[in-house]
Formats: sequence, structure tokens, C-alpha cells
Amino acid sequence: MISEYKKTDTSKILYIINDASLKYKGAIPDDCWHEPYMSEHELIDEFNNGVRMYGYHNNNKLIGVIGIQKVKDVILIRHAYTLASHQGKGAGSALLEYLLNKNQNFRLLVGTWKNATWAIQFYEKFGFILHTEEETTLLLKKYWNIPSKQIKNSVVLERY
Repeated sequence: MISEYKKTDTSKILYIINDASLKYKGAIPDDCWHEPYMSEHELIDEFNNGVRMYGYHNNNKLIGVIGIQKVKDVILIRHAYTLASHQGKGAGSALLEYLLNKNQNFRLLVGTWKNATWAIQFYEKFGFILHTEEETTLLLKKYWNIPSKQIKNSVVLERY
């Protein structure tokens, strides 16, 4: 079951994000890694900036989250994470399919770390196309608000 989560659910969402993000440790530059991966303040800022979060439940337990954010003329997929113990079992796919169905008439972009090959492959399975390094830089500067170090170590994928 998938339902929308609100700012009042911050602690539940953060638990998922910070558990799942441990997979990135060592795959992203050390100076981009911090623990927790996302703080309560950062997540509240995301909600305040228009990110809408959705969660996937299994046996009444939240096991995965994904967000969307309308920015200018696109929809960004934001903060897609599944508990480490439930990865590869369909929760992330169900969440992404849910958002794809809800946003069929929009240009969809997702950014991830360049060395997170598992994440890139996941989005490619759903028809997302990897942009070139030059296109990625332009898109990240246009639609995201992230540091230059993160831009250099990220990729953008798009589904038309």
C-alpha cells in the first residue's frame, strides 16, 4: 500500500532514508558523506520547498519512501529509499511506478550519485535515459540547489 506522508511523519521518513543511504557510504566522495545522511532540518526544508513524500507499507510497516517536486517545467524524483533489509523486493519499483502513473504528462528527472551504479540501473529499467556529463551539469544547475562538489559527482536521468 502506498500513501502520502506529511511533515508530521518526519521521523518515520528519516529512519528509512538514513538506513538505506548507508549503501552510498564509500560510493560517494568522503567530503559529500555525513551522518546522518539527512537531518530532520533538511527534510523539513524539503517539505517547505514543495517536496511531496510517499511511502510504501508492508504488513503495516513503512519500508520505502519516494518524493516528487515540481520545479519550473519538470517533476524531480527526490529521496527514493527502501530499508536495506527490504531492497530488491519490489517496494522501490512499486513506489516509482506509482509516481510514473501519477505524472505521465510531465518531463521527469532524477539525480543520483555517479558511482551509485545500482541506482542508475534501477532507473534505466524504468525507461530513464542517462544524460551526458555536460547535460547533467546544466540540468543540476537549472533544477537543483546543490553544491558544486555534488554536481561533479552526480548524474541526471530523464524519462520523457
